Amino acid sequence: MCKKIFIAATGQHSGKTTTSISLLHLARKKYDRVGFIKPFGPKRTNYLGQFVDIDAALIAHVYDMEDQLSLMSPVVLDAYTTRNVLEGKIDPSRYLQQICQATQQLEKECDFLIIEGAGHTGVGSVVGLNNAQLAYQLDAPVLIVAGGGVGNVIDALQLNLALFRETGAEVRMILPNKLIRSKRENTLKYLKLAFKKTAIEVVGGFNYSPILADPTLRYLSELLQIELQGDPGKGSRIVHHVQLGAASTQRIIDMLHDSTLLIVPSSRVELLVMLSTLYRLPEYQPKIAGLVINGVVPISAIVQRVIDDAKIPYMRTADTTAGIYTKIQEDVAKIGADDEEKIALVQQLAESELDFELIDSLF
Repeated sequence: MCKKIFIAATGQHSGKTTTSISLLHLARKKYDRVGFIKPFGPKRTNYLGQFVDIDAALIAHVYDMEDQLSLMSPVVLDAYTTRNVLEGKIDPSRYLQQICQATQQLEKECDFLIIEGAGHTGVGSVVGLNNAQLAYQLDAPVLIVAGGGVGNVIDALQLNLALFRETGAEVRMILPNKLIRSKRENTLKYLKLAFKKTAIEVVGGFNYSPILADPTLRYLSELLQIELQGDPGKGSRIVHHVQLGAASTQRIIDMLHDSTLLIVPSSRVELLVMLSTLYRLPEYQPKIAGLVINGVVPISAIVQRVIDDAKIPYMRTADTTAGIYTKIQEDVAKIGADDEEKIALVQQLAESELDFELIDSLF
């Protein structure tokens, strides 16, 4: 008989996919046949010639599950799905049928199956496929991923749990994620107190990690839709800080933190030359992750040569400093298939920070 766990969350970017990667990694040490399905995919991508959800593509890539890809992402939305459903052009019951058929097939092929929801509990309601409805229809007990605080986390959990209760889906476990290490024990203590009168178990998830939370250069290149140039091997480098090239050159150098991406106007010739020169020094490479060179002022041939010779990673755009900075700050980085360092860290941390035997016993 296949063991199923439905991974839900109190909101987007809570850590569902990180949790899925972790549980699959740990389950593969215990179970021979482990599977994954993203029943309802709001974010599509073309992977190996198939339109699938980006999380299904990621899991297939990491765990060599490409042969099950069509089952792993049975329903993927496009730009017209919502409108077509609301206008009566598409019967959403067909989506549920596709999801149920794919899940039933995976249940036959697997001993342990992760079913990953989308966004918060209510996502998918417009087509009658929110997380609570899916968990109930698929008869899958729920693990709900939450934030790492207390008051606001309890509020968010109660809001989401109401929808599960309404549909009759069974929530067995809360996994608080991105916990502050120094507050971990106290946070878990109060969350357990908040749910002690329920049958829901609170089990600690991951501590907050800048490496997991912060974006890579490749991710930022895709986010900004700008080609990453310079050293092609630095795409997986993680950016921990973003700094504006607005102060004096010396002040900017003095303010450099670990793995900083600098947004520098193309008119700041002396700063571009200085940063490119410093990048060649071993003591500065850990501090300078790369550059976003912005503005309409052309870069002279000699300055471009200095940048190229240094092999410093950079992106060139005509966008404004404010526009670039805002886009980066407002985004939350997701793990991608090329983020090998992050994926390896997730798997490593899973072995020390997640109690898989306890989690497994609850389902």
